[in-house]
Amino acid sequence: MSVFKNVIVYRIEPAWSQTLAEAEEALAKARFEPCGPSQEKSAGWVEPRGEANGPLVESIDGQWLVEYMIESKAVPGSVVRRKLDERCAQIEATTGRKPGKKEKKELKEDITLELLPMAFTRSARVAVWIDKAENRLVINSGNAARADEVVTSLVKSLDGFAVALINTQVEPAAAMANWLLTQEPPAGFTIDRECELKASDDSKAVVRYAKHPLDIEEVQKHITDGKRPTRLALTWDDRVSFELTHGMLIRKIVFLEGTGDGAAGGKKEDNFDADVAIATGELGQLVPALLDALGGEAAFTGAPADAAAPKPVAEAPTTTTPADAEAEEEDAPF
Repeated sequence: MSVFKNVIVYRIEPAWSQTLAEAEEALAKARFEPCGPSQEKSAGWVEPRGEANGPLVESIDGQWLVEYMIESKAVPGSVVRRKLDERCAQIEATTGRKPGKKEKKELKEDITLELLPMAFTRSARVAVWIDKAENRLVINSGNAARADEVVTSLVKSLDGFAVALINTQVEPAAAMANWLLTQEPPAGFTIDRECELKASDDSKAVVRYAKHPLDIEEVQKHITDGKRPTRLALTWDDRVSFELTHGMLIRKIVFLEGTGDGAAGGKKEDNFDADVAIATGELGQLVPALLDALGGEAAFTGAPADAAAPKPVAEAPTTTTPADAEAEEEDAPF
């Protein structure tokens, strides 16, 4: 069950009403093309099933699945610097002058372009789930820059598409602190054996517990002394284990024994359908339960108090992801 591992959840503007066929046509205009010989990066939409020329939007039990592909090339900086030093030394030997700052910059760009055709490529695939019935967007990533890029591409590709991060009435850190202090998690949830506590003062002290009971006075003392939970491992309904962060990321998702019955075996395409159905079915229940545990959704900042949905990000966003989203790249196979 590797469809979703770390997810960021958004609320889709309810007015968006494109059909499956319209979304397919729109995404086809931004279909992924591999990097050219001198191209550093390429990104676009690919077939979720991995079948060439297949649909870019898969609908399984009414849930839409799309996939974003990012390919990049990188020339090692040490190689570029060595080549640059050689070029500069050659210019100095033949002309008697040292290249200036501007010329060095141009030489560096030329060297990079020359080496790009020989550079290895790196690729990442990001699974995206669009739940039209619930106006919910789920991106399989804990990487802030990557999730922003996917959201930006969706906003550009799909007519009228706009999203906002889901916000809750109770701050996750405050809720997690209360659960640890009282040892009374919300109904349907249990506290597992991992958490991270971080001081809010200048010390920035961090305490991490791994595979350790959390119903101890030591944990309670850290919280009463001012440390705030930044991550807490939980299990929902004995079906899904995960880690909740203070920025509302849902990380390290594991579908527990019993949730995947019937998903194994059979044809590859059958496994794909089963995995997607199970993952979206379980997360489709977990997310609302988690939102309820955090006091329900709050109106997005700037929206009227009685707004039915948070204020959408109508244009290409600059920061649509939680503050604690990982800066490091992470593989997110689908």
